[in-house]
Amino acid sequence: MTGNLLRLLCVGKVKTPFWREAAAHYRERLGRWRRVELMEVRDGDAALAPAARSAQEGRRLLEALGSSGVAAIALDEGGEALDSPALAALLRRYDERALRPAFVVGGPFGLSPEVLAACPRRLSLSAMTWPHELARVLLLEQLYRAECILRKVPYHH
Repeated sequence: MTGNLLRLLCVGKVKTPFWREAAAHYRERLGRWRRVELMEVRDGDAALAPAARSAQEGRRLLEALGSSGVAAIALDEGGEALDSPALAALLRRYDERALRPAFVVGGPFGLSPEVLAACPRRLSLSAMTWPHELARVLLLEQLYRAECILRKVPYHH
């Protein structure tokens, strides 16, 4: 599986230093086995109402996602909850089918209905609500953990 591409499409940059460092840490570790392409779209206008801001960010995400044959996966609180071995199995299935997963992480107000509609699969990191910067870190850690499970690296207990 070395060299397979994982795309992360995220709203905004990680501004908090410790979240930025944690994201870089897991991205680097994951990079041993996968190419990780991070695409950050600009945050929506803070003066907009939450739904309008989410819609603006959604248009940017959809443009970045394009129609490049990726398997778009939305991170959404209403999505499917997978444990780490199930996420590893999902990545294996994508690899076997030569699909390129693209994980889509929204901003503080979540993903617009248009983005959710464009993503055939939705995953939830937890039933709890997380800051979107931390959600990126959690996703990267879980992707790293999934790779360790697939490769039988003693990280997952």
